[in-house]
Amino acid sequence: MINSTDSKDNIFIFDMLRIQLDSSIIANGGKEIQVDSKIKECCSQKRDSVIKSWLWDVPGFRRWRVTRMNSGNSIQVLNTVAYPEYANDQPILGVDILWFGVKRKLVAVLDFQPLIQDDQYFLKYYEELKTIRNSFNEFQSTENMNIYDSSKYFSPWVLFYNGKFDLFQSYLPDLFSQFIDCYWNLTLKSINQPGDLNPKQVKNIHIDYDVYNAERDPAHGLFKSYYGKEWSDYFVSNFLFPLALNSGK
Repeated sequence: MINSTDSKDNIFIFDMLRIQLDSSIIANGGKEIQVDSKIKECCSQKRDSVIKSWLWDVPGFRRWRVTRMNSGNSIQVLNTVAYPEYANDQPILGVDILWFGVKRKLVAVLDFQPLIQDDQYFLKYYEELKTIRNSFNEFQSTENMNIYDSSKYFSPWVLFYNGKFDLFQSYLPDLFSQFIDCYWNLTLKSINQPGDLNPKQVKNIHIDYDVYNAERDPAHGLFKSYYGKEWSDYFVSNFLFPLALNSGK
């Protein structure tokens, strides 16, 4: 049985994390970009559920998107992906946080998603993320990360948790704050560091990233069950991974 107090607390924390992220983006020069109403907000015709999305124009980034799904006692979702400009070979920021009310379970995946799996690249971009991961033992396991291909667009220091939701309130807000701050630090450092990949290489990797995830993103099935196939296909193609549309692949 789902405790209504627990549900309200978790909804509040998801909203708090989203507001915290927005504030951080704005503090770093971000301005919201208007998206079409079909993407901005969608209410489920079958269930008590609403999904909202935001797109940000952020200095140093070609695209930063945020999605918040609120399905009350059933499920809560916060997702954000930030793509640096093609002139910057810095990792892509990726966050998926999901709370499943019936199972009373939290799944959280936070990573600086590498453009290449290379030791020198890791040395350049991942020292601070290693430190954060070492400070949160609960987020060090990848044992049940079977829905993600950890060898493709995930780093060896991906922060992953799949377990009881009670750790959510205890650990996640602090970890999320440190994770976002760490990524901003990485962005500042990258300005003064020459990239190992040229802009054309970075663009091609970003395209491959969108193609790969448009085909495999496990959230697609979740969206279809709540908002229908037509809307979900449109959302994945036109908002989540738009480079996949015209990739020619």
